[in-house]
Amino acid sequence: MDSKVVRLKLLIRHWIIAFIYPRPLIGLFYLPRFFNHWLRYTRTADLEKISALDLQPCLGDWSTHTPFDPHYFYQGAWLARRVIATKAPKHVDIGSSVLTISVLSAQVETVFVDYRPLKATLPGLTSIAGNILDLPFADASIDSLSCLHVIEHIGLGRYGDPIDPQGSIKAALELQRIVSCGGNLFVSLPIGRERVCFNAHRVHAPVSVLALFADMKLIEFSFVDDAGQYCEHQSMETADGLDYGCGLFHFQKT
Repeated sequence: MDSKVVRLKLLIRHWIIAFIYPRPLIGLFYLPRFFNHWLRYTRTADLEKISALDLQPCLGDWSTHTPFDPHYFYQGAWLARRVIATKAPKHVDIGSSVLTISVLSAQVETVFVDYRPLKATLPGLTSIAGNILDLPFADASIDSLSCLHVIEHIGLGRYGDPIDPQGSIKAALELQRIVSCGGNLFVSLPIGRERVCFNAHRVHAPVSVLALFADMKLIEFSFVDDAGQYCEHQSMETADGLDYGCGLFHFQKT
């Protein structure tokens, strides 16, 4: 394929991405600044030439603070600290953020299980395919297990899984099945006003999460509130009134 055609396709792709990432359409407001900066740069770059075909506009990164998703940022930090504190020699994760798992695997041998298997190679990390409703582990065989921001999606079809209104309930039962006696289970999911936001996720009241994991003892509850603030070691009552927070639950099987 002609190199100019390849570059043109890349240019079109880059411009499309510019208007949808990291904040959809916000790039429109930054177009004048982008072109102003481009002209200023080319005027002062002497012999350096910038072809229009090589432009790769990044239009949503002008901000006063580094943007982040509070749910995923805090839950990863929460999990890593607790797994390390338990001194688990091996940890199994079911479908959590791959960025969290990549870092966690530097501290503890980690097995990552996902419906859509991760095709990556990293020391300390083993990736296998698996269905959270039928996990490839024997009963009571896992001492340290996590599943962050996952079970609220099960049964909604978003990730190619079968439609099942009981998806979250069945996933919770399967997680409890494989945890060993005395083993630790770390779970996160949206908490607040109970509802199904089809086909994105479900939101559970904190007390409803306890009912999902009736075979487990709650060791610790933390959460991220509606404003994105991390609230550590809290009582269940402090999360009352949330609309879309992130509940962080450390359970232990007795």
